[in-house]
Amino acid sequence: MQKITPCLWYDGRAKEAAEHYVAIFGGEAGDSRILDVTHYGEAGPGRAGDVLTVSFRLAGQEYLGLNGGPQFPFTEAISLSVDCADQAEVDRLWAALSEGGEEGQCGWLKDRYGVSWQIVPRELPGLLADPDPAKAERTMKAMLGMRKLDIQALRDA
Repeated sequence: MQKITPCLWYDGRAKEAAEHYVAIFGGEAGDSRILDVTHYGEAGPGRAGDVLTVSFRLAGQEYLGLNGGPQFPFTEAISLSVDCADQAEVDRLWAALSEGGEEGQCGWLKDRYGVSWQIVPRELPGLLADPDPAKAERTMKAMLGMRKLDIQALRDA
């Protein structure tokens, strides 16, 4: 068991969200799946039988989804950053996660559940840390003008 597990607070859609994420990341090393689902009992505070929590794994990382209610919506103050090997992976994850959500700038998006994601090409940190400060600056400027990140455009900057 991992020592630290992020807990994501949903308003009644934790199982739906977990199933959506598992479908998206299912091909990632075959290590994405629902692990466990618990339900509210008679003691509440939710309706008996409704999903309370769902434990799930995405690409080897475990998460806990909690149906806690509408009190605490997601904000951009926390996001899930995804390392992408190439443009095809950036494109696939961007399309799947932004569907029903909203696109942000610089590779950020909010999914249909309000969770913020960063879809990041693996080579971006190296481009931003180029030994030539002018090149690094051009890369940053190019990135700031993008929504979904375009690796070739970042390289060309």
